Amino acid sequence: MLDEIVISQAIIDRYFKKLMNHLQLDVAIAGAGPAGLTAAYFLAKEKAKVAVFEKKLSIGGGMWGGGMMFNEIVVQETGKTILDEFGINTERYQDNYFTADAVEAASTLTSKAVQAGAKIFNCVSVEDVKLTDDKVSGLVINWSPVEIAGLHVDPLTIGAKFVIESTGHPLELLHIIEKKSGGSLFTATGKIMGEKSMNAEIAETTTLENTKEIFPNVYVTGMAANAAFGSYRMGPIFGGMLLSGKKVAELILHRLRTS
Repeated sequence: MLDEIVISQAIIDRYFKKLMNHLQLDVAIAGAGPAGLTAAYFLAKEKAKVAVFEKKLSIGGGMWGGGMMFNEIVVQETGKTILDEFGINTERYQDNYFTADAVEAASTLTSKAVQAGAKIFNCVSVEDVKLTDDKVSGLVINWSPVEIAGLHVDPLTIGAKFVIESTGHPLELLHIIEKKSGGSLFTATGKIMGEKSMNAEIAETTTLENTKEIFPNVYVTGMAANAAFGSYRMGPIFGGMLLSGKKVAELILHRLRTS
C-alpha cells in the first residue's frame, strides 16, 4: 500500500535536509545556465561545497532552445573538449564548427553537475546579497512565486565564501550589488557596462577574458561576464560559455586552496 502522507513526509524531510545542509557554502551560484552548471560541476568534482539557485522551474538557461528554438547548439574545437568531458555527443559540421543536441547538452550538464555533488535549488530567486566588511558573504533568497506575485514575504540567507554571477543577459545579481552595496565594481567605469550587439568571434574570446572577480568575493561567468564588462553577445555558440564555467571554477578553487 502507498500512503500519501508518507509520500509528503518523504519530500518534506529530504528537501529540508538538503536545504539545511547547504545554508553555508564554499560557493553559491546564481543562475543555472550552461556556464553556471559547468562551474558547479568542476567545483563539486574537486569537493567544494556548491549550490546553484535558479529562479525558473527548468534548468539550463537559453541552451534548451538552441537558436530560435531549433534545438541544436554550436561549439568550436576548444569548447568541444568540455562537451567531451561530459560525454555529450557532438558532430563535426566543418572545420572548427561542431553541433550538439541542445536537449542532450542541457540535461547532461545538469545531471553531471548533480552527480558530482552540486545541489540545485530551482524556483528560487536571489533578491539580495549578504555583505560583511564590504564583501559579499552570501545570497538572500526567496521563492520565485513570491517574487512573481509581488508578495511581501521575508527571505532567507545563504552563507558563501564566494558567489558566482551566472544569470546571463539580465545580470540580476550584479544589478543588486551595484544598486545596494555602496561599492564599485571592478570594471572600467565601476558600474555595469552593458551588453553590445552580436559579434560571435569577439564575444567568444572576451567571454573567457571577462571571467574574473568583479566585486569582492563575486565572480562573473558566461554571458554575464560580457554584459558586465561591456562586450558583445555571441548567440547560440556555446564554447565560450562552457570554457568560462570551467575557468571560474579554477579561479575560485585556487582561492579556496590558498585562503
